[in-house]
Amino acid sequence: MGNTNFSITYETDTRDRPLSAIRVQRAAGDPRRGWLTADGWTVPVALGRGGILANKREGDGGTPRGSYRPLQLWWRADRHRRPLTFLPARPIRPEDAWCEDPKDRHYNQPIRLTRNAAGDRLTREDHLYDFIVEIDHNSAPRIAGRGSAVFLHLARTNFCATAGCVSMTKSAMLRLLRRLGPQTRIFIG
Repeated sequence: MGNTNFSITYETDTRDRPLSAIRVQRAAGDPRRGWLTADGWTVPVALGRGGILANKREGDGGTPRGSYRPLQLWWRADRHRRPLTFLPARPIRPEDAWCEDPKDRHYNQPIRLTRNAAGDRLTREDHLYDFIVEIDHNSAPRIAGRGSAVFLHLARTNFCATAGCVSMTKSAMLRLLRRLGPQTRIFIG
């Protein structure tokens, strides 16, 4: 009998792979609102009160224009199960915060705080930071005053402007997280 060579091909569902890119663009008529588009679906997002800015500065309320990568997911494990994602993930603890002081050597980095210390606490009473995607804006190198704590996070119910982040509904965030990986490009602008 002769050798029979054959191969089996499995079709991979694209939903089982990380997205290569997502795009965030300003909505017509309101610089504080926008659209996030990924793999054929589009969801509304809230942007910074300063709109999308090419020259982001600390405290300007602008969402930075550029190309970024997601670094990791932070989530409130006391409120939610760990969501499905290709990103590294870590639960938010009560002492977790983000340094927003340009004079501090830990500027634009996660820090641990005591109860009364300064910093943007990641444990909030509201639900905005129940899921946070840390992106690589102003991270390598970190430049004092060029903006800190720019995240993808949950939106307020009225989609009011953020301090510079991109925010969305919980259902949109969970859908995005299922396809977000460290190699996904985030294009803002």
